[in-house]
Amino acid sequence: METDSKKLACVIARTLDDKLGKNITILNISNVSSLADYFVIVTGDSTPQVKALMNNTKDRIKEIFARQPVRIENDAKNRWNLLDYGDVVVHILHKEERETYAIEKFWNNAFSIAEDEWKELSKEFKTF
Repeated sequence: METDSKKLACVIARTLDDKLGKNITILNISNVSSLADYFVIVTGDSTPQVKALMNNTKDRIKEIFARQPVRIENDAKNRWNLLDYGDVVVHILHKEERETYAIEKFWNNAFSIAEDEWKELSKEFKTF
């Protein structure tokens, strides 16, 4: 299935939400960076949840869009995982790392997509 980067970001947020990821933020960084069009940032309560969120997202996006991440990164303790789809970069952080690194503050010139908007744009992919 072909999709644009906004739809991909919204479906990724939905997938993370379905698996109880917390504090989900989608930032449109296309106006401030050439790195990607969107960042999706989510918090996991524990290192096992951070890993599960990453694996579930990877599997679900492959299933829906037949897309694999261009790059996958994670720190040694599995507290910050990154899935890079080229146009969308997913940051899955343990709650302490999320507070420490405050990615949203660094990208404060980016626009965020409201939760009700991304939920509406991804409703067809809700798993339960």
